[in-house]
Parts: sequence; structure tokens; C-alpha cells
Amino acid sequence: MFASFKKTYALSDAGVRHVLRGTLWTAVANLVIMAGVSSLFLAMDAFMGHLVSDAPLPALAPYAVALAVFIAVLFVAFWQQYSHTYRAFYRECGQQRIELAERLRRLPLSFFGRRDLADLTETILGDVRTMEHAYSHVLGMLFGAVVSTAIVFVGSFAFNARLTIAAFWSVPVAFALLFATRRLLEPLIRRSRAEAVGVSSHIQETLDCVREIRASNQQERYLGALGARIDAAERAQTRAELANGVVVNLAFVVLRLGLATTLAEGAAQVAAGEADFMVLFAYLLMASRLYAPFDQCLMLVAELFASRNSARRMRRITEEPVAGGSAEFFPRGHDVCFEHVSFGYGAGEDGRAGVQVLRDVSFTAREGEVTALVGPSGSGKSTCARLAARFWDADAGRITVGGVDVAHVDPEVLLRDFAVVFQDVLLFDDTVMGNIRLGRRDATDEEVRAAARAANCDEFVHRLPEGYDTMIGENGSRLSGGERQRISIARALLKDAPIVLLDEATASLDVENETQVQGALSRLLAGKTVIVIAHRMRTVEAADKVVVLADGHVAEQGSPDALMARGGMFARMVELQRAGA
Repeated sequence: MFASFKKTYALSDAGVRHVLRGTLWTAVANLVIMAGVSSLFLAMDAFMGHLVSDAPLPALAPYAVALAVFIAVLFVAFWQQYSHTYRAFYRECGQQRIELAERLRRLPLSFFGRRDLADLTETILGDVRTMEHAYSHVLGMLFGAVVSTAIVFVGSFAFNARLTIAAFWSVPVAFALLFATRRLLEPLIRRSRAEAVGVSSHIQETLDCVREIRASNQQERYLGALGARIDAAERAQTRAELANGVVVNLAFVVLRLGLATTLAEGAAQVAAGEADFMVLFAYLLMASRLYAPFDQCLMLVAELFASRNSARRMRRITEEPVAGGSAEFFPRGHDVCFEHVSFGYGAGEDGRAGVQVLRDVSFTAREGEVTALVGPSGSGKSTCARLAARFWDADAGRITVGGVDVAHVDPEVLLRDFAVVFQDVLLFDDTVMGNIRLGRRDATDEEVRAAARAANCDEFVHRLPEGYDTMIGENGSRLSGGERQRISIARALLKDAPIVLLDEATASLDVENETQVQGALSRLLAGKTVIVIAHRMRTVEAADKVVVLADGHVAEQGSPDALMARGGMFARMVELQRAGA
């Protein structure tokens, strides 16, 4: 039972315990309040006796003591209820966000190719926020109200069965109405959420591509499409809220009908002499208090339904298999060997749909040598580099580093031996020092500066307002392309990993910046196993080995001189670049 409940609402074991304790203390608080209502009835009965039969007024001391005890017990009950609902679940949801982020960190990159990043962001922020509100405002309150109502029902039923049924019938009917319409509400909630994610995704795409949009004079088209998405999201939200509002208000009407039936049945019993007026008054008092705990639950029941969808989306992340492997990695050297490797992207991964990229690829990148991967666009060069670092796992064959199959090594452990320099550099909105230190978090300031000097960063860093402590903006927006590239190389130099994957870093740079970056690269690559994804043939000329890929297989491989002498595909590519220079 609890396992199913835990899965339905994406709770931890501690979260389930807090729901149970919150339910208990909510029930206690409701019963204490009901006891206060009973005390009020007894006081009113005593005063009515004084007015009707001239009985002496009751002593005030017992009532004063009862009031003090009532306040003290109620304070304890409410404090415990708050601790096990609000406080406990704020901590629970904070931990959920951390666990989701940790899970995402360990998932293979293929997962991110299948999922919209805006949708993932909405799950971590929006869905957890929905769960937080459902945990703290609905679950414990609803279950506690059910428990306390059941206890009061049993006690009052023994006293007057007909009046009890008249007062209580509306509670199960109102909630039955709500849960019967859940199948209607949940699709509307899912649609509303999907439209909201679509708006976020479109806004993110527009901001990412704002320069291209303005350069191609497409502002009106993109803004028109964004407006249409916002209108669709508003319509979906309106439909969901309207349907929920109609159902909830109908349930409110049904719930309050219990007061009318209590009054009608009580009046009939008083008229027939089966009960006196004070019994009717007591049941009306009880009914008015009985419905109060359910009021908030009825208003928030839509969030309870939405929370099931949110929990389902969270489970899609937490149940996704991580890229596991051994934490022990002791390679014999750092030769990177591809042995009959085949690989295809699944639907949606890396923007491709079911494309077979590599077929029976075999080559070895030796330690201390530069191995260049060349070939037409889409031939599988970048895919080979990603497979070597286990960003993806091969479908067939195997890839080894120093004789160890990378498929059996934890990706985080494996990547300690890899430094990656991409052509498209990603930097954080942090200082120059902070961005370079990503290569090795425990590096001293002097070690960071030494790596920066080796990457030829010193020259432009000293021109910045605060030197190495200058904030460089989102993705290094305050730096030029060459400066960002040199920071990326400094990061790799600081890491000093034995294997370097280099997506040719100079392809989009001017001559002056290219010379600076090439000098930094020469220091980075010395003595390492280097795999270069080559776009310019001048890079290939310095390589020890060239692997030519075409249509996902190795067309030829060997030294640059040997391949030129052979007059094959590599020689034709070189000649074409020379002719176009």
C-alpha cells in the first residue's frame, strides 16, 4: 500500500513517514477543535438550563481550566502538524531538486537528446513546486480530515444515527464527485502544462537565436508565432481552471447541503419530540466545524490531481537508467582503440532520428601521437570522439583505453583522463579565474595563472578591469572568440589529462587569434593521446596519423605522407582545399 502511495506521489521513505505523522497531527488538531466545540455546547447547555429552569450558573473555574488546557493542547497539535507538513515537506522538496539534478548529472547524453531542455527545467522547478504545495497543503490535511471525521462519525452515530447521517452524507458525495471527474480534469491539466512548456521553449529559442532572427529580418514572424503560443497556453489554462472551478464549486454546494439536511432532520426530530433543541444545536455546531477542514482540500484538489502528473514526469527522470560502471580504472597506457565499432542515434538523439552513423569502425589513436579524424560532414568524426569519452555507448564492437573497455567504466571516472576542447566554447557567467579552475577545482591561484600563461591568456586578461577576477558574462559574452577559446585551452591545460579530444579550435578564428591558439595547443598536446576532429588540412599536416571517415566507415588510414602518395580520398580533399585557398 505505502509502496504504491510512495510511487504515485514521488515521495521518499522519510516523506511517507511525514505524511503519516502529518495525518495523525492534523486529525488530533481537528479532534481538539471538535472537543472545544463540545465544551462550548456544554457551556451553552448549562446557561440554557439556568435560563429555562432557573438552575444555578455553573462555576467558571472548570471552564477556565478547560480553556487553558484546550489552548495548550491545540498549540502542541498545530505545532506538530506544521512541523510534519510544511517544514518537513519544504525540506523534502529541496532534497528532491538536488536528487533530480544529481540524477541528470549521471544520465547519458542520449537522454538529453530525447528530451526538451525547457521541459526538464519545468520538471525541476515547476513540477517540484507543484508537489511541494500538494505535500504541504493537501495530503496531510486531507487524510487527517478523513481520519478525524471518521472518528467523530462513529461517536455521533452511536448518539443519534439519523442526525449523523444527515450531517455526514455530503462529505463522501462531494469528494466522490471530484474524483469521478478526475478523468476529465487531468487531460486538461496535462494540456495546460504542455502549452506552458511550449511557450518557455519558444522564448528560450528566440533568445538563443536573437542575432540570427534580427539578421534575417524575421522578428515579426517569430513574435507572431510566440503570440500564437501564448494565446494557446492561455486558452488551455482557462479551460483547465474553468473545468476545475465548476467541479469544485459544485462540490462546495453539495458539501454545504449537509447543513440543510441536518437542520431539516433535526427540526423533524424536535417537532416529533425525539430530540430537544440543544441536540439540534449541537449537531449544527458539529456540522459547521466538520466541513471546515475539507474547504481548503476542495479548493486545492486540482493541485492533487496535477501532482500525480508532476510525479509521473519526475519518475521519468528518476527511473531513467544511468550510465554506470566500475569506479576503478587502471589502464595500461592511454592508447584509444576502436574495435569494429557500430553506432546509431536513436530517435531524437542529437537532433537525429534513427540514423546509423558508424559501421564497423576500427583504428587506434596511440599515446604520444596526434590522430586526426577527417571526412565529409556527417561522416561520424564527432561521434567517434563522443564514443571515446563515453558520452554515448557503442551499439556493437568495443572501445578501449589502455586495454580497458570504456563501457565498463563509470563515465565520471573515465573523464578524469580526458580533456575536451570544443570548437564552440561554453563558459559560465563567472570570473576568468573561476572558468579556468573548472579544469581542476582544487588548483591554487598560481596554478590557474600558470595554465593561463601557457594558453596565452595573460595578454588579454591584464587588460580586463579586474584581471582574473573580472566577470566575463553569460558564455563569455565580454570576450572575443579567440579569447574564449584560449580560456577553454587553459582549462584543459590545468586539468593535464593524458587524453585530449580536440574539435579543431581554430576553424572559425582570424589569422592572429589562430596563431595564438595554435601556440597554446602545442603546449597542451605534448606527450598526450590526441584525437583531433580536423576541418583544415594544415592541422592534418602535423598529425602522426590520419583516419579518413566516409559514410560511417573507415575509408583509409595512415600517415599524411603515405595517404598523399596513395592518391585516394584524403589526397583529393587536400587538393580541393589547396585549390580553393
